[in-house]
Amino acid sequence: MIHAVLIFNTSGIPRLTKFYTPLHQSSQTLIQKIFSLISIRPAGLCNFLDAPELEAFLGPKDGSDERWRVVYRNYATLYFVFVVDGAESELGILDLIQVFVEGLDRHFENVCELDLVFHFDEAHHILAEIIQGGLVLETNGDEISNLVKLASKARRNSFASANPLSLGSGAGGPRSGSLQTPLGWLTDRLASVATR
Repeated sequence: MIHAVLIFNTSGIPRLTKFYTPLHQSSQTLIQKIFSLISIRPAGLCNFLDAPELEAFLGPKDGSDERWRVVYRNYATLYFVFVVDGAESELGILDLIQVFVEGLDRHFENVCELDLVFHFDEAHHILAEIIQGGLVLETNGDEISNLVKLASKARRNSFASANPLSLGSGAGGPRSGSLQTPLGWLTDRLASVATR
């Protein structure tokens, strides 16, 4: 099971955090601990490690010898980190990180740290299309991209139809045909005053 998905920069500042199991201590302390484990590792080492230090944060495994594992990839200035248990394949999680990054890249067209800062809701939505409740739902990049585009379009249409200040009547959705925007009302009033 996937217990946490974290993205933080090379300074250890979190840009996206999602926990699928309850924490026994503060999330900020956990992020700092994981950052301290990863940041000191040389680039030539493998991208996963056993992390018995995380038991204090996530609790001990249910009476088994299994340890918490941290699987990560470093892309430019960002670390993509998954905390998993022994039921997950490390190589499968590395592939899942790649799918997640490709999904972000498709949506943001070459994702960068600022995209995650200013569009965190969209990044969380992309993650939710891939993982729900710590279980992998979808790994097909095209399907993820299509679902995210469809949800974005529905969100824009919903906003336009619910916002009386939205401009234009074509993109407003089902309610916009009967509503007149304030700008349209003002334009009509000024036009009628000008003709007097």
